[in-house]
Amino acid sequence: MISFKDKRFSLLQTLLALVVVLLGTYYLTNLWKTKQYEAQMSSAAVSCTYDIKRMAGFRFVKPLMFVDEDCESESLMNTKQKLISIIDQHKSIGDLDIASVYLREYNHNEWISINDTEKFDPGSLFKVPILITILKMNELNPGFLNKRVAYTHSVNTGKMVEFPSKTITVGQYYTIRELLTYMIKYSDNNATVLLESNMDSKVLQKMFRDMNLEVPNVYAAEFKFTTKEYSYFMRAIYNAGYLNIDDSEFAGELLSQCDFKQGIVQGLPAGTVIAHKFGESGSQAMKQLHESAIVYLKNKPYLMTIMTRGKDNKKLSQILGELSKAVYTDMASDAGLSN
Repeated sequence: MISFKDKRFSLLQTLLALVVVLLGTYYLTNLWKTKQYEAQMSSAAVSCTYDIKRMAGFRFVKPLMFVDEDCESESLMNTKQKLISIIDQHKSIGDLDIASVYLREYNHNEWISINDTEKFDPGSLFKVPILITILKMNELNPGFLNKRVAYTHSVNTGKMVEFPSKTITVGQYYTIRELLTYMIKYSDNNATVLLESNMDSKVLQKMFRDMNLEVPNVYAAEFKFTTKEYSYFMRAIYNAGYLNIDDSEFAGELLSQCDFKQGIVQGLPAGTVIAHKFGESGSQAMKQLHESAIVYLKNKPYLMTIMTRGKDNKKLSQILGELSKAVYTDMASDAGLSN
């Protein structure tokens, strides 16, 4: 006959065995999770490398321009899905053939891209590389911006313009600095032609080499970019990584005066500071409208480059605004700001 003391001892043994099993299971489960996490981190560390761009052409130094993690940022994936949904919606109703987006949040150097292998003719977006080239020429030859040139006759650029603004006047003299203002603020093609005639193409081509981009043939009919490739120019201005600080600040100030309000600006609250440039391209049958902008959101500045292709530039400009609004809403929310 089993005594009460024996039963109690047996129960205690069972409880102790149960505790040992539970503790062992807990330990093994957490060990497994830890190993899994370490394996994931190790895998991420191996698969996610860095793209480092340095400026060439010096004897003893090679200035650092960009350090980019190759992996897209998990924290921006919700925003990416929202942008994809907007793009897919407009494609389904025929307003859009394709759109590519590059987004970089500056505080944490995080980024995402959509349709990142698609290339587009930049149109007037190419005026930003010209701006950087002219300012670099001024650094090499101080006072170049004060040079006065005559605008003797109008030139037919052959470009379709659906968003016209101000232009320079035949018979007038302009300084290089004034021509830059017309080119960036008003996207004036006549001022651009006059600047190009005074631009050293070798300085332009060196800039492309410094950014590890395909060097353009200055006589080519067109030159195409992905959104990520084009964004290097805007990033160079924001980072003051190619021009000196004063010239980078001047470039940013000019871009903040761009009078195009039908695109990214539509998706931003009134008064938001933005440095941006737009570009039109394409044909009558298939048009292209693009915009690249640095949005100076308090506590969370970001760069957004959007390139689109479709049949109607007015609809494309509305899509630019929708994509801009979706990004701003998420960025403002993350920064703890009311929209």
